[in-house]
Amino acid sequence: MISEHAWRLAELDHTCLWHPFTQMQEYTAQEPLIVARGEGAYLIDTEGRRYLDGVSSLWANVHGHHHPLITAAIQEQAGLIAHSTLLGLSNVPAIELAERLLALAPAGLTRVFYAENGASAVEIALKMAFQYWQHRGERERTRFLSLQNGYHGDTLGAVSVGGIELFHAVYRPLLFPALSAPSPYCYRCPLQRAYPSCGMACADELERILIANAATIAAVIVEPLVQGAGGMITAPAGYLRRVREACTRHDVLLIVDEVATGFGRTGTMFACEQEDVLPDLMTVGKGLTGGYLPLSATLVREEIYTAFLGPQSARKTFFHGHTFTGNQICCAAALASLAVFEQEQTLTALQPKIAHLAARLEEFHALPHVGEVRQRGFMVGIELVAERSSKRPFEPVGARARAVIALARERGVVLRPLDDVIVLMPPLAISVDELDQLLDVTYACVREATEGDE
Repeated sequence: MISEHAWRLAELDHTCLWHPFTQMQEYTAQEPLIVARGEGAYLIDTEGRRYLDGVSSLWANVHGHHHPLITAAIQEQAGLIAHSTLLGLSNVPAIELAERLLALAPAGLTRVFYAENGASAVEIALKMAFQYWQHRGERERTRFLSLQNGYHGDTLGAVSVGGIELFHAVYRPLLFPALSAPSPYCYRCPLQRAYPSCGMACADELERILIANAATIAAVIVEPLVQGAGGMITAPAGYLRRVREACTRHDVLLIVDEVATGFGRTGTMFACEQEDVLPDLMTVGKGLTGGYLPLSATLVREEIYTAFLGPQSARKTFFHGHTFTGNQICCAAALASLAVFEQEQTLTALQPKIAHLAARLEEFHALPHVGEVRQRGFMVGIELVAERSSKRPFEPVGARARAVIALARERGVVLRPLDDVIVLMPPLAISVDELDQLLDVTYACVREATEGDE
């Protein structure tokens, strides 16, 4: 029996809110989980019930909820000033954060442009890449090459370079056309090849497209190592390096979208470090503030920045900006999060947990309807199938995964699926005992949701 206050909130939630990526007809038929506060790896609802945050509040939370250092930094900055524009002015935390980010980023990135979310950072990168070539006099370079199963956000430019039909097909008439290369999805190879005997044919196909279209391509955009929303698709080792080398050979810019993979998610601060890839532009977000406040950034090489310099009459200015670009409180939270990385040695402490996670994930192969388990650091996708030998998916798509999520919530764990892929992406600060709880509950719920399909 829930309290009158909780009942009233639930009623208002169903009558006033429209939730993202949520079928509201189904949602309003269920009791909502209304979060009142957070503590470490847990979400706590209005009735005091605790739920393990198995997806880091949409892949963003890093150090746990209500970390004292980040909370204190937000409070301290709010006591000074909450916001002033970055258009023609500057502010202390925005400057200090830019310096800190560039010190951590791959070599060659020298400038930081802020926004509020990952999609906006991608829009900025696309516009910068496009305008860079215009300033260079190569006006035919107007197209972008992206990957099937790619996801870069939900604004129209980001959707244009996305590759997930479920999310993007309905908006096709609104989008600019982009070139598309095969996804490095070895489990369901779009080229009907088998790794490693294929010699990474998907990378060969990407280069073939570059060879045929390099003179008209402004940039290639990829998610490094893991295609997140596409189903936690892990690229084979060396794929990202092959993309970088192809872009270099054909004089095409490389945009690396680290919004989901950055800030330790794959085991290193940035995913592209693992293959020594130096991008021309890099987008970050989600974990930038530790998952506390909306802030993203686009980092670029100096050559791109200098192409925009000139007198006002030259009209080379980058005409883009948001009201809350470089907001002081958000930047203060990000600075505090980076300080926690250093003080708590977050990446060092993460390595044994990654190994423990890998060992425990082996157990899932015993479940007959687990087709593949994909892991890169603390990014995991467990793909459910109706038949393992043929990789035949369940019908209707997503029904079994949604059943897993509902069962997990009953057991105090919050998960979220991508079609029939169960995503595990807990906060980096999760303890080993909490990690075991997450895995135990997920295993039991997958088994229960699929046991009638033998």
